[in-house]
Amino acid sequence: MLNQKQIREFENLILAPYAMKSEESKGRAYPEKEHPYRSNYQRDRDRIIHSAAFRRLEYKTQVFVNHEGDYYRTRLTHTMEVAQIARTIASALRLNVDLTEAIALAHDLGHTAFGHSGEEALNELMSKCGGFNHNLQGLRVVDYLEERYPDFPGLNLTWEVREGIVKHSTAFDTRAKVKEFSKDGAPTLETQIVDIADEIAYDNHDLDDGLTAGLIKESDLTSLLIWEDINQDIYRKYSNISAQKKKYLIIRSLINLQVTDLIRQTENNVCSLKLKSYKDAKKLDKKIVTFSDNMLKLRKPLRSFLLERLYHHYRVMRMSIKAKRFISELFKAYIDNPLQLPNEVQNKIPDDGVKRTVCDYIAGMTDRYALDEYKKLFTPYEKV
Repeated sequence: MLNQKQIREFENLILAPYAMKSEESKGRAYPEKEHPYRSNYQRDRDRIIHSAAFRRLEYKTQVFVNHEGDYYRTRLTHTMEVAQIARTIASALRLNVDLTEAIALAHDLGHTAFGHSGEEALNELMSKCGGFNHNLQGLRVVDYLEERYPDFPGLNLTWEVREGIVKHSTAFDTRAKVKEFSKDGAPTLETQIVDIADEIAYDNHDLDDGLTAGLIKESDLTSLLIWEDINQDIYRKYSNISAQKKKYLIIRSLINLQVTDLIRQTENNVCSLKLKSYKDAKKLDKKIVTFSDNMLKLRKPLRSFLLERLYHHYRVMRMSIKAKRFISELFKAYIDNPLQLPNEVQNKIPDDGVKRTVCDYIAGMTDRYALDEYKKLFTPYEKV
């Protein structure tokens, strides 16, 4: 049986010197005896997968509300895709795959129902009480809201996974500030990998879903060099390929192109910086896991296209605005009379206050649950 000593020996043999090794972890807030055959980060990964918050991601919006159709990504399938891409990158760079996977699986645990529109609504509603940020909410979920263990609140994850949740940042995410992590410099390379894997996943898979939904057309994409180069190459190789297969092949090729570029450029960055330990990476004030300049130029028009033609499409905007209205009216109803909340939620009010309790409750809702609650509270003939 592989024991803790052998796990550490394996990490020291295989992982790069600048990888975050489990034996160098800052540990957990509540000390626990080590597991006989799982590393700390493997254990964190498993705790995240078995959490209620992780399961609820299945019915939380990525771009398309869950009831729009079964073929679109949900927050759960997006998370799984991010984890897969992140694992591939971490393995190629000889970084800690287990830590990378744990952060990837946890990176969206704090997201609300209805995607970013739900977060925006809660942030406005909580503006006088600290606001709402899904990274901070994710930390709150794993530190406090998950109730699974008799000896401590939350999941008692390692410091490095918790830091990865807080310091996760993309074009859509502003890095949250938490005093506990503010003095420790840049995030680990494993966290940086998750940041970019998240961008690769949602850029390409949102593009896929947008095409499937008919909100954008393949002909709209011919002006994008990164798309058209691959499109023409596939046409030369498979002139009779079906439109559906071609779409899947282009999306797959786009992901492969970006992941390969990221691995090569990051390897160049690491070599030029001569990193000798994970601490060297954390001392720097710039990201080490990056695309090449050429890839950044290729990706920029694609991201602008998605923002203008998909995320700002009138149907998506209608869903977004409608979702904000649901969230706002639910919030007001619970605040006006907290006795409408389930008993186990009301029990948190003395410690957390009414607004934060209501915020936590709504943030944990799936799209379906939020819609059901809305009907129960505002539809006259709906059973409560």
